[in-house]
Amino acid sequence: MFKIETLTGHDRMSTQDLLLAIEDAVRQGETEFDISASGQHDIGGPLWHPEGKTLHFHVTNPGQRVGSMCLENTEIVVDGPTPADVGWLNAGGIITVKGDAGDTAGHCSAGGKIYIGGRGGTRTGSLMKHDPLYEEPELWILKNVGSFSFEFMGGGRAVVCGWDSAQFSSVLGERACVGMVGGVVYVRGMISSYPEDIRCLELDEDDKAFLDGGMDAFLAAVEKPELRAELSDWSQWKKLRPLTFEEKQPKPQPDLGDFRMHDWIKGGVFSDVAVDDFAVLNTVNHGIYRLRVPSWDNGKYASPCEFNCPTGIPTQRRYDLLRLGKFDEAFQLVLQYTPFPGSVCGTLCPNPCMEGCTRGSIDEAIQIGALGFQSAYTKVEPPKEKTGKKIGIIGGGVAGLSAAWQLARKGHDVTVYDDAPHIGGKLEQVIPQKRMPHELLQLELKRIQDIGVKFVTSCQVDREKFAAIRAENDAVIVATGGHKSRFFPWEGKEKLTMGLDFLKKVNLGENPPIGKHVLVIGCGNSGMDVASGAYNMGAETVVAVDVSKPAAFQKEINRIEAQGGKLVWPFMTQKITDEGVYANDGRFIPADQVIVAIGEAPILDYLPDDPSIRKFRGDWLVPSAEKMILEGVFAAGDVIKPGRLTDAIGDAVKTAHCVDEYVRGEKITPVVTKQVIPMERLSKAYFEKCHHCELPEPSDDHNRCVSCGTCRDCRMCLNSCPEKAISREEHEDGSWEYISDPDKCIGCGLCAGVCPCGIWSIQDNPEPIRMYRTYGK
Repeated sequence: MFKIETLTGHDRMSTQDLLLAIEDAVRQGETEFDISASGQHDIGGPLWHPEGKTLHFHVTNPGQRVGSMCLENTEIVVDGPTPADVGWLNAGGIITVKGDAGDTAGHCSAGGKIYIGGRGGTRTGSLMKHDPLYEEPELWILKNVGSFSFEFMGGGRAVVCGWDSAQFSSVLGERACVGMVGGVVYVRGMISSYPEDIRCLELDEDDKAFLDGGMDAFLAAVEKPELRAELSDWSQWKKLRPLTFEEKQPKPQPDLGDFRMHDWIKGGVFSDVAVDDFAVLNTVNHGIYRLRVPSWDNGKYASPCEFNCPTGIPTQRRYDLLRLGKFDEAFQLVLQYTPFPGSVCGTLCPNPCMEGCTRGSIDEAIQIGALGFQSAYTKVEPPKEKTGKKIGIIGGGVAGLSAAWQLARKGHDVTVYDDAPHIGGKLEQVIPQKRMPHELLQLELKRIQDIGVKFVTSCQVDREKFAAIRAENDAVIVATGGHKSRFFPWEGKEKLTMGLDFLKKVNLGENPPIGKHVLVIGCGNSGMDVASGAYNMGAETVVAVDVSKPAAFQKEINRIEAQGGKLVWPFMTQKITDEGVYANDGRFIPADQVIVAIGEAPILDYLPDDPSIRKFRGDWLVPSAEKMILEGVFAAGDVIKPGRLTDAIGDAVKTAHCVDEYVRGEKITPVVTKQVIPMERLSKAYFEKCHHCELPEPSDDHNRCVSCGTCRDCRMCLNSCPEKAISREEHEDGSWEYISDPDKCIGCGLCAGVCPCGIWSIQDNPEPIRMYRTYGK
């Protein structure tokens, strides 16, 4: 007997590990299994012994789908009940459940036998089927079943004994046998209703012989042999089967011609509202008589890169401009969305835009990150007109500066207040300069100043100062980010060094003291930055631990491992001592300094004690849909929710939009994100001719860009239209539009079919076809 215990202490074997262990044992020749399960799925199938021997399983406490796709020469006995889908797609096994079965017991079974010594759940026996080349499946149930039982049954035999079920109005539940087209259900007990196309009949001799021949084996399997006499009174049984083809009465088809001539005519029941002249339209028509009409939906959908970019940068539009040779406009376009195309887009961002890039499903994603870097040195002119509105922003990090950038470009006077001696937030204070050139950040900060944003540094904002800033400005944005290191109440937590404070000191050149052997709690990007800082300060060894798979970018992990650092996971910290850190499973990692870097929460003690300010878990602000926390006070970035740099920029864009409308006295309309273009609209075959071609410079990658949802002016629709119904119209600003002439268009849909970018749509004609005559009174 091959025994498997799936629960050892608090450690539970996964379903995958259990199934692999069973498969390995079968390959080694085992045939007898005793499995103490703890909710694992799919135990018992599909398996076959290398020598064709029968496999025997004794199972307790299984999860769903016991015996799923079970094969011949497999026998499973479950002590106690089972959850849903026992015997799902059974293909020949014998499965016994000594208790109740969950929903969809025997679902889709096509062979073998299933014995249930209790009740069956909803949709028991649904979609059972029978291949005439093999023995039909059997499903035996001692008691009753739930509603929708034997739904869409196509074959096999089911037996519902109805024992201990007198309290139920129907042992088959409600709406039994709906859609049943084959097979037989034998029932003992009350049946409330069944569909009109199902026959409820007395047993014939063949039916009795089948039940009598199988009853002993069933009752023995579920350990109820004493019920043999009680269940063998065949006068208490009925059988349900669907109507045969011959029994079904075909419904007469209506004669539409007769209906038109005798019912739908002048003087008939509808003559007061419509008169039919009996004109028959051709299949191919123009104008309002087309069955379908095209529409040129340029820019209706967001491209995957735009949709997956939290900042919302429409890279496909940048490449459209580059394709036309409008390089300055293309590099300027990204600056409408972010002031940090070099520091963030081109250097620090993980570029989720590239992860969603359609081109990546053909060969390599478009080089969006590198393209962003090419806008780093682009100059932006300050706004020519000023609104006279003043906006104060508390926090000089990515979110605050991005909001300032947006609002200053709209003509508002913007002042950014920060408590640090240098503006820039975590870009300046925390990110190691090895990851981002400091001169690049300074260049982009200067560009923000050059359009009129004022920086006030070393400004400690308390409640009094906040009230003063609020009084001096037409609106205020709270964007101070997360600067309070988070940690759990571990034993020895007082020995921790806060990762954020450590990185700030490193970047300020203060050379904070460091141990020889450092352990970092947290394997995200912040943890990797701390590990790098520890090495730079003189640590000999650095180990980073986490409770789950490291969330840091792979290039950051590679950087630390190249320096000799190690990442250990899963590792759940339990206790911190002077000698090192203990995990909850007893593992110990020696360390003379422990630095925590598992995230930060905002410090918001400068806000007034106002009950209308809502917070999540007492730390993060919960603004309204208009991004407001108090009248005239808005929030952006990590004070709302921790995230990546690009998340903070994208959130700041939305906040700036709301602030702009607020100070102008307009109704605030929150930014609505476009729906991403459905992939089936794109004709990728157009681009596969360049499959695996050599990658060009990022600014020359426009030929590879699919331009999802945005017209690339390829003229394929113009040249493909069989009726020459499409024309191209160019506007004074150099943009263009394709127009379909309804008097020529027949609604064939070729334009939508050949468009590589998913611009053309074809849909049913929305205009009603009016063929009515007007009669005078």
